[in-house]
Parts: sequence; C-alpha cells; structure tokens
Amino acid sequence: MSYLVLARKWRPQTFSDLTGQEHVSRTLQNAIDSGRIAHAFLFTGARGVGKTSSARILAKALNCERGMSPEPCNECPACLEITAGTSVDVLEIDGASNTGVDDIRELRENVKYLPSRCRFKIFIIDEVHMLSTNAFNALLKTLEEPPPHVKFIFATTEPHKVPITILSRCQRFDFRRIPLAKVVARLRYIVDRENSAISDAALTVVARKGDGSMRDSLSVLDQVLAFCGENVSDDEVVALLGVVDRRLLLDGSAAVFGRDSRAALGVVAKVDEFGYNIRQFCGELIEHFRNLTILKAVGDGAELLDLSEAELALLREQVEPLALADLQRHLAILLRAEAEMAQSSFPRLVLEMALIKMATLVPVVPVDELLGRLRALESGTPSAAVVADSRVQWRPAAPAGPPAARSTVAAAPPVAPAGLAAPAAAPRAPQRPAPTETLPRTGDSWADFVAYVKAGKVRLGSLLEHGSPLQVSAERLEIGFPEGSFALGSLKENDAQAALRELARTFFKSEPALVLRSLAAGEDAAVPNLLEKKRVEDERRLNDLQQNAKAHPAIASALEVFSGELAEVAPAEKDNR
Repeated sequence: MSYLVLARKWRPQTFSDLTGQEHVSRTLQNAIDSGRIAHAFLFTGARGVGKTSSARILAKALNCERGMSPEPCNECPACLEITAGTSVDVLEIDGASNTGVDDIRELRENVKYLPSRCRFKIFIIDEVHMLSTNAFNALLKTLEEPPPHVKFIFATTEPHKVPITILSRCQRFDFRRIPLAKVVARLRYIVDRENSAISDAALTVVARKGDGSMRDSLSVLDQVLAFCGENVSDDEVVALLGVVDRRLLLDGSAAVFGRDSRAALGVVAKVDEFGYNIRQFCGELIEHFRNLTILKAVGDGAELLDLSEAELALLREQVEPLALADLQRHLAILLRAEAEMAQSSFPRLVLEMALIKMATLVPVVPVDELLGRLRALESGTPSAAVVADSRVQWRPAAPAGPPAARSTVAAAPPVAPAGLAAPAAAPRAPQRPAPTETLPRTGDSWADFVAYVKAGKVRLGSLLEHGSPLQVSAERLEIGFPEGSFALGSLKENDAQAALRELARTFFKSEPALVLRSLAAGEDAAVPNLLEKKRVEDERRLNDLQQNAKAHPAIASALEVFSGELAEVAPAEKDNR
C-alpha cells in the first residue's frame, strides 16, 4: 500500500477538527441548525488554511444520510464517498484547468439534473479566480437563481480577482492564517499518534517554516520525520530546514544591547559559517527586534506576536532594561541595512556595519531634558548634572595611549560664556507683568527689578542684565551700557523704552526718570552688571565644589585605585521627590 502523506492522512473530517477557523465553523454549523443555508459560498484565504477541507465537510454535513447536522457522521456511504472524492453528486472542479466558457456551459447543463443519491448536488470550484471573464459571465444567471437542489462552494486565494458580480451573489468567509501556537498544538497531537519523539522547540521551528499554513507545516513535518526517523533532535531540524537558529537572534540582540561589537560580528560569522542566507538572517533579525519593540511598547503583547510561551519569556527578560526609543532606532538601522542589501554585492559587510553601528549607538537625550537645558541657559542659571545624594559620579575615560587613564566626572551641560547675552527669546504675544508680590525680594533693588522685568518681558530682562545700575530709585533709573553695545541700541527703541517705563512704574509704584547712558571705553561703572556678578559667583561656587570633591575620601580612593585624575565637577540637582 502506498504511503499517505500526513497532510492527507490528517485532513480535517469534521468542523471540530478545523484548526484556527472557529469563526467559519460556528457560522456554518449555526446555518445548518437553523436551516438558513445559502446557495453559494465563497471561501477565501491563504494556502493550506482549510478552505477545500471546509468545503468537503460542508458537503458531507448537507448530504449525510443520517440527516443534515452540524457534524457529519463520516460513516454513511455518502460521507465516505465524499471523503474519498468518488461521489457523483459532489463535483470538485479545478478552476485553473477549466477556465473557458465551454466548461461553464457543461456545468450549467449538469445543474438541471437532480442528484443521483444525495440530498444536494454540490459544485466545489477551487481557485475560482482563474476562470475567464466570459466564463464568469456565463455563470452569473445560474449562480443567482440555481435550482433548489444545487449548492455552489468557491475557494480562492485571491478574492480581489473575482468579479464583484460574483462576489455579490455569494456568502463570503475569510479564512485566517493559523496562529503559531495552534499549529504547534495540532502538530503535537499528530506526532503523538504517529509515535514520534520530537520536542516542542523543534515543532515550533516546523510550524514557523509553515508560515501560518497547516498543510505546509504538515509537509515540512513529513520531511523532518523522513530525515530523522522516529527520534528527532532540535539540531537536526535546524540543519535540515536551513532556518536561522533562534539562539543566534538572541545572541545578536544581546551583543547589541551589551555594546559588544566583537560578539555581534561573531554572530554574523556563525551565520556565514552555517551557510545561512545573510539577507534572510537580516530579515529574521528585523522580525526579532520588532517583537522586542512591541513587547516594550505594550507590555504583554502575546496576542500580537506569533511566538511560543518559552520564546516570549526569553524576550521579556531581554527587553526589561531597554528603552523604547533605542529599540526603535535599532530597528530603523536594520531596515535600512536590509534595503541596502538588495543592491549590494557585499551583504555580509552591510550587516556587519549595521550591527557595529547598533552596538555603538549613543543613547538619545529626551527632548524635555534638552528644553530644560535651554531654559537654564536662557535664565542664566547654571545647569547641574544629575548626581544622586549630591555625590560626584565618575566613569573611566577611554585610554588615549599610555596605560595611565584619566577619569572624568559626569559633566554638566555648558553654561553661556560670561559677557555674552543669553539667547533672545522668540517674539511673544504681550503678557501682563506679574505683580511684585509674586516675586521674591533679595534686597538688591536692581536685581529685583531685572527679575521682575524678565518675568513679564524675557527679552527686555535679558538686555538689562548687560547694564550697570548707575542710580536705582523711585525718582531716577539710570543704567549704563558699554559704548556701541547691542543691548543699548535695542533698549533705545521707542517700543522698548515705553515697555520699560511701564514696568518701572509698576515696580517702583512711581514715575522714575529713565536714563540710558553710554559708557566710554575705560570708564568703569560703580556696580558691575548682573552677568559679571553671576560669572564671579559661578567661578567661586565651582572652585568650592572642586575643593570639596578632592577632599571627599571616596573620590580620592577611586582616583588612586584607577590612577585617574579629576577632570570636571558639576553641582548636583536637588531631588524633589
């Protein structure tokens, strides 16, 4: 007796045997129960997902000699003949071979005659989209008003090629790709009854090779059993099918996240050594990083990923400490590399350069943090490096040549150089000045007035910081600026002077005379401007920080152990938690 392949031997014979198409099974069973059976059905979906099997099961359920029921008995002569394909009343027609109008005319002639033994005469046309336009037109009238003893079941993988006039006359059922977990469960059911020893990991590789098709998965399983015998090892399955070992994908992503370029290049070398296609491996790597990104973005994304529970557990562990933005950047690099491989003669080099770039990728700085630094520069306050508990953090710098290494401290963002104006703010809509009660007073009338102006008019306040207060009182406000300075020219504009007078009147609660003086070169003001005072204070503060850091026993010990030197010190931000 000839061997029957697994795809035919284990073909579903009842609706309950259909895997992954529960929505179709339930609808057809309810239709049979209620007697609401259409005269024409259209089954669409990818290859090997159960379209033709469902058509045969429906034909058996309608013609079963024990009566129409949601499940055929598979024991009566009608069911056995339909299963064997020998029933004279259930005709399976290949649409790819019978494409002409003459074939449809012959079908129309057969429709007139009553069934020989069964309850209904059923025409199953597979790959119906292959029929010619004239053949479809010849079928229209019969399909719209067939005799009561006739049922049509069409199956196709390309429903968009079926004319809309045909689609509108059929009940359409869309068959889905079968999820990986359900394919593995079905394969486990089959191999247990075939008395074959194979692990779930190997079955997962087989199911993934089937790409959502149960028939393709069973064909691959047949090949594996023929090669390995009754006892199947995981390595043999990987070697036979030529698929990328999932461990290589995990090793590759671990090397990237660990910033280990050598290990990343080692993974590519293994891929080339095993004879895997480099571009195929890149595609698998893209899918792997896509899974990591989805897990990080949605938390528990098991329903979005075609992975087994064991694989999900490994990915969750790997993705836990990562940032979503970095994963997205890694994925973008891989997508660009995959596109370049199509036009490159050196696919291995393209992938190696992509992995090196990923392994050395500098972490992104959040936009909010950058905006905070810009605001700090604009206000003139020194930015501070984030150091926990006011302790100086350090990290060893890369050696520049000699063995003696330099140690660097976590650096703060640069502060605007002394003597230069803070960046002028973009023009804003006029704002009402804040009341003086909301601003803290320092006792320095000039500093308080500049702070008050800056709260209402940032640009004016920034310009005033360049001026030296020659006289500040409720009667007279005299400010000196270096001769020819930009700040003096800007403040002498009519709009600027009007706004400044209005703010001075509100602040001093009087009408002080506003005088803007030009200081000649060499003429010193009695009081330095605010920027100069701030620079002096910053230098003093930084000097104190450096002295304290050098005196700190932990820092001194670290510098001694690593033969380093203190490069830079920055003040720590206050923890507001």
